[in-house]
Amino acid sequence: MSGPARKSAGGAMTLREKALYHQIHPAKLATDILCEPVSLYFFWRQDLWWGLATHFLPPILASALVMRFADLEPLKASPLGRYIARRMTRPVEAARLAGDLVAVAGAWLRSWALIGLGLVIVAAAWLSGWVLDRTARPAA
Repeated sequence: MSGPARKSAGGAMTLREKALYHQIHPAKLATDILCEPVSLYFFWRQDLWWGLATHFLPPILASALVMRFADLEPLKASPLGRYIARRMTRPVEAARLAGDLVAVAGAWLRSWALIGLGLVIVAAAWLSGWVLDRTARPAA
């Protein structure tokens, strides 16, 4: 392997692994969760620039800081880490993004129903692997 995905001699995580496991770091999750209502408020008020800034800048900064400075190995070894290693696929990430954009559109259009739908889509994407894991188990 070469480039940023190569493991170092010390066994450090690859960039791909960091991109995966940083998603469940408490600081990253807190940033995402706290920024959502703030940015939706600005979108609701039709304040595009503040909405975009609060929706994207803090999560991007949190991602960069967590991926650069956090020890993600314990998260990788955790049950949640094993879950996302199996189930956080590109289509699931795309569904999370789509749900987020539905919520943003709902705020812009001042539609509580669309905001709720967007949040349900995001939650369903996060939980989709859990549902698949439970339905894939053989009956006892």
